Amino acid sequence: MNDELLTLRNLGKTSAQWLHATGIHNRADLSQRGPVGAYCAVKARGFRASKSLMFAIAGALEDVHWNELDPRYKEELLAQLEQQQAHESST
Repeated sequence: MNDELLTLRNLGKTSAQWLHATGIHNRADLSQRGPVGAYCAVKARGFRASKSLMFAIAGALEDVHWNELDPRYKEELLAQLEQQQAHESST
């Protein structure tokens, strides 16, 4: 089976399986959801993913190792995540 997600940097078999379970099957799907949306979808399915997955997804979309992401971008992602979680808890 040719799994496009496995060709992206930072994403391994487990990450790809989690993403598939949320309906994300390729780079276009991942890009459409974005790092925060994809991470929240994985968490909503009950998978025990850490925030490193969100950074890995961001790196996959940028084609860089997640440790090489700009620290300001990581902070921006964390702020978006906090905002998303606050919105979800208020609904």
